[in-house]
Amino acid sequence: MKLYFTIFVMFVLLIIAFIFGSQNEQLITLNYLIAKSNMPVAMAVSLFTMLGFVLGIVFMLFLKLLRPLKRKRDKG
Repeated sequence: MKLYFTIFVMFVLLIIAFIFGSQNEQLITLNYLIAKSNMPVAMAVSLFTMLGFVLGIVFMLFLKLLRPLKRKRDKG
């Protein structure tokens, strides 16, 4: 339950940050290996923050799923 509450609070804080960040209309150029892209700073920050948030959740759940397997392996 504590985990869900923490995730909810972080999600609300991210939404508030995105709302404040949407006030910035300056364009930046992102250089990829094979392409370039122009987007507002707020969009880039929102995109990469959300990507980090999702990757963090996935990694945390992955470790949570591995923990019982490790216990079974150490036990047997």
